[in-house]
Amino acid sequence: MTAADPTTTPATALITAGNSIAVTAAHPGYPYGMAKAAADPSSARRRAGMIGAVLGATAGVVAGAVAGVAAQRALLRWRRPVEDPYANETFGPQPYDESLTVTTDDGLDLYVEIVEPVDGVDMDLDDLGLDLAEPVGAPAPTLVFVHGFCLHMGSFHFQRRALAERGEWRMVFYDQPGHGRSGRRDEGEYTLEGLGAALRRVIEATTPEGRIVLVGHSMGGMTIMALAELDPELIARRVAGVVLIATSAGRLEATRVGLPQIVSRAARPLLPLVNNAARLTTAMIDRARSAASDLAWQLTRRYGFGAAHPSRALVSFVERMNSGTSIDTIARYLRTLYTHSRYPALDALRTVPVLVICGEKDQITPVALSTQICERLPHAKLVTVPDSGHVVLLEHSAEVNEALTAFLETLR
Repeated sequence: MTAADPTTTPATALITAGNSIAVTAAHPGYPYGMAKAAADPSSARRRAGMIGAVLGATAGVVAGAVAGVAAQRALLRWRRPVEDPYANETFGPQPYDESLTVTTDDGLDLYVEIVEPVDGVDMDLDDLGLDLAEPVGAPAPTLVFVHGFCLHMGSFHFQRRALAERGEWRMVFYDQPGHGRSGRRDEGEYTLEGLGAALRRVIEATTPEGRIVLVGHSMGGMTIMALAELDPELIARRVAGVVLIATSAGRLEATRVGLPQIVSRAARPLLPLVNNAARLTTAMIDRARSAASDLAWQLTRRYGFGAAHPSRALVSFVERMNSGTSIDTIARYLRTLYTHSRYPALDALRTVPVLVICGEKDQITPVALSTQICERLPHAKLVTVPDSGHVVLLEHSAEVNEALTAFLETLR
């Protein structure tokens, strides 16, 4: 689902150097489509089904071999009618004032949307008796949102809507490399250093001057840390504040990402996928993964959310984002996420106001990881949200929005 997901794939223990997945290209589909596939050879279908089923949930947060029975029981329980506050919510593209393409240093095209602040009411300034020679005050900073692994800009659905209704801030949203409507690599791996450089390109193209606030969820928070490591001068000169939501500054391998040890161990065999020859194609596994959507839905609910009965509509929305991310993209991200360590980069944020938000029941990036960030940044404000999991920004959007807007008010 997000940056921690690569460590949660138990059935991948079946994948070895001689039994690996091709990293061939397949269009991810957007906004929420699943990748299409050609017919796959029958000799590989069962194997593809097993691997695809477990890789398809929560952006690879797959514990099918461990949680299969529990998922089936949960599916029966969920058939009971439960009131869903988001049953009629339209999760899809939102209004924007401008869209553009930003090209990264390594040639990938990133899809970007800009939402401008409300202009206000036209009036005759002469009638107000204002002395325009006197500065009225610095404009509000531009907010740049950076989403997590196997999601896209739509994961900020509720924050974008709430802030757009207020109309006080200019906002920039983009799909990270290999996600949503952005381009993907044909070879090699994605790196957090590359993601940090891509974020810098987005800033240069959309907001070449003025103050900015960086808002990152999960891998998006790691991307911000990578930018801080890459260009601390940019942070010091232009960043007015940073918001880190459900993220980590340390190595996910060392923390086990809050999941059972068996799940963490099983993730290791995935790392050779990027370098080994293929027996199974990306299309095979994407197709098998879509056929296992029930299990994927249950695992998304289990590992993405904290409430006992989260909104079915929200779970489905997150699962569609997960499933819309190809296995090719997942495989090419694994190593960099698994070895992520950016504690020294936090030094660049010591002079910047920082807000850290996490769900108390987050199993992907547990509260302890947010606490570790705050130990390195004693001035940071930590907000923990009860009864919430990794997608706290969706599951408890009201609490997140309240903390976010209160933080932004302090930056005026």
